[in-house]
Amino acid sequence: MAAIALQTAHRPPRQMPAAELKPVDPDVVSAAIPAFFIGRNQIGLWVAREVNGRAGGLFLFKSSAVDFANRQSAPTRCALVFPAETFELDIENRGNPLIVLVEGAKRLLSRVVARQRT
Repeated sequence: MAAIALQTAHRPPRQMPAAELKPVDPDVVSAAIPAFFIGRNQIGLWVAREVNGRAGGLFLFKSSAVDFANRQSAPTRCALVFPAETFELDIENRGNPLIVLVEGAKRLLSRVVARQRT
């Protein structure tokens, strides 16, 4: 018998849109070094977004998001910023193209579970 487990919280995490992500302080990271925000979105997928919004993607694994950031900043390395809050990708997904299907399935499944509880 197969089972699907969903992790739910009693209250949703504070949502922070990518537009509210502040640029990296130039005293901390040089403007010559590409920087990426790496974090989770509301449904738990990993988001990688260049701080200036030039590149971004959705991923199933944290390591995939970090690899994406490193590939986008090649041949140099990049700075990684891990915000504590969730945020959404507000630009075109250049990450895993199949993740859109996973994202839709997770949203649909969470609605079905929520309906069954009421």
